[in-house]
Amino acid sequence: MGPASPGGQPPGPPQERPRGGNVPPASPPAPALAPALGPALGPAEIRDIAARLGIRPSKRLGQNFVTDAGTVRRIVTLAGLAPEDVVLEVGPGFGSLTLALLPAVRQVTAVEVDPLLAAELPRTVARHAPSYAERLHVVAADALRITGVPGPPPTALVANLPYNVAVPVVLHLLATVPSLHRGLVMVQAEVADRMTAGPGSRVYGVPSVKLAWYAAARRAGPVPRAVFWPVPNVDSGLVAFTRREPPTADVSRDDVFAVVDAAFAQRRKTLRAALARWAGSAAGAERILRAAGVDPGARGESLAVGDFARIAAVGTR
Repeated sequence: MGPASPGGQPPGPPQERPRGGNVPPASPPAPALAPALGPALGPAEIRDIAARLGIRPSKRLGQNFVTDAGTVRRIVTLAGLAPEDVVLEVGPGFGSLTLALLPAVRQVTAVEVDPLLAAELPRTVARHAPSYAERLHVVAADALRITGVPGPPPTALVANLPYNVAVPVVLHLLATVPSLHRGLVMVQAEVADRMTAGPGSRVYGVPSVKLAWYAAARRAGPVPRAVFWPVPNVDSGLVAFTRREPPTADVSRDDVFAVVDAAFAQRRKTLRAALARWAGSAAGAERILRAAGVDPGARGESLAVGDFARIAAVGTR
């Protein structure tokens, strides 16, 4: 569901693999089909499935389905997957990306909120890629409500995310699925800019800081609107991320995020004013900011995630 596809440059050197329990044991040798070149669904096949199921793309669910085979295969390539990876895919829809992922990894755990699509996905895989059917596990659920997934722990998130919930889904999964080491997600281009922005950028804000708490993120390429059905009225972009340790262990994530929310709720105000309610008063905010080594006259968009962590740590002593 949600738009998803690529165009853009390869993500660079392979990322370091997660250590310890985050890496499932290596899978048996894959069938002789080149990774990232699995079967794919074309526009006619997707429309045929939709007609048979009586499905029309839902604006409420943010459904825009990828119909271009080259796009989904490029996503798999850009994701930098290894045969031992377990991929978490959110919003598989009709299965275009799922089919491209299955030959490349140990397992795909697909979380689909639409019960008709969730029930149809295994049948689609059985028809188009029977050799890989056992690698698919479907979870019929809302990704924003899951707190874990059955089976081997997912190591990578690769998904065409619905526009309307893209940032909440990524943040929720990073918070609740600690085995996720990296990901490549398709989101609205404007959202991709916000997710990957750094301090001082015009679009730097709450999504930028909260994602930075969990991971290092970057743009991985643009995606044209023409590869989706229905065609959205905006372009899309790919965001790649690699999990890293939080900037501090001295304060909880919730405490840091409370400061972030307060700082950007009134982003035109100085931090002294924006954090007044959070700190109990403007004077209290100034005292905390100075103790944290932050200029009370600065604004939220000038601070990195580590700065917010220091403020939270001082404010919760």
